[in-house]
Amino acid sequence: MPILDMPLAKLREYQGVNPCPQDLDAYWERALAEMKATDPQVECRDAAFQAPGLICQDLYFTGVGGARIHCNFVRPAQDDGKKHPAICWFHGYCGSAPGFMSLLPYAYAGFYIISMDTRGQGGLSQDTQAAVTNSVYGHIVKGLNEGPENLFFRNVFLDAAQLAGIMMNMEQVDETRVGAMGGSQGGALTLACASLEPRIAVAAPQYPWLCDYKRVWDMDLDDRAYKGLRDYFRHFDPNHEKEEEIFTTLGYIDLQHLAKRIRAKVTMFTGLMDNICPPSSQFAAFNKITSEKNVVIYPDFGHENLPKADEKIHKLMMTLL
Repeated sequence: MPILDMPLAKLREYQGVNPCPQDLDAYWERALAEMKATDPQVECRDAAFQAPGLICQDLYFTGVGGARIHCNFVRPAQDDGKKHPAICWFHGYCGSAPGFMSLLPYAYAGFYIISMDTRGQGGLSQDTQAAVTNSVYGHIVKGLNEGPENLFFRNVFLDAAQLAGIMMNMEQVDETRVGAMGGSQGGALTLACASLEPRIAVAAPQYPWLCDYKRVWDMDLDDRAYKGLRDYFRHFDPNHEKEEEIFTTLGYIDLQHLAKRIRAKVTMFTGLMDNICPPSSQFAAFNKITSEKNVVIYPDFGHENLPKADEKIHKLMMTLL
């Protein structure tokens, strides 16, 4: 079997190398307190696209920092008096929320399903944060110069958790039957959502990003999705005098350190030839999950469409019905 990273047996034991800040838990408790103190001001508008028997809407809410976050939201039109399961769906880096057509199969099955535009990327969500950093492929490092409380992905992780809470608070949603899913950045936000909103019941991340930054750096794979790391050092720390401090600060938004909070049933999908989000970085997070979990391995695949993964994820989500 070809090997890009570690042998599978070692991957299953790997515990990551990126340093973990000593005050990580207090950091995220402060962040969650800020999120809970934010009035979401939820607004739903009927979308231009509609489908028979369903209601398709643009949903907006206010996240931390005052950013208005946009989502595509679909639900059954008929009120049958029953509580419904729900799904939060997160997209890949620089992209935008899966469109209404992608949401229909779940909605017709009886789900409330919502897909979120990540702030500052390809959709309609706002990015209200000003920061002095490289901004081309720079979201990983955005806010580093301003300190841990200003990390861009801190706010994005909170958006994911806040969205789950908004869904759980809907009158016709069963808060005990809410799932999260997505690939790459969407896989990362699936883990973040399940970490920061422990009521998430099922999580299906595909090749999650934003895990074990130092490992990615050591493998010389800090290009493409992780390119912001290399650019940051080149522009702001060319002699690596602050390397340990930088990776420790990134530890606040390293999902391997948040994964211990997850209570959901997790199924991760990983290609062993992934040179964008290397398998070891993914396993650094997966191995720290203490709830029921499983990983579906694709030995010959990289950061790409994984055959029948969408069908397997659909089957997982159907367990919420």
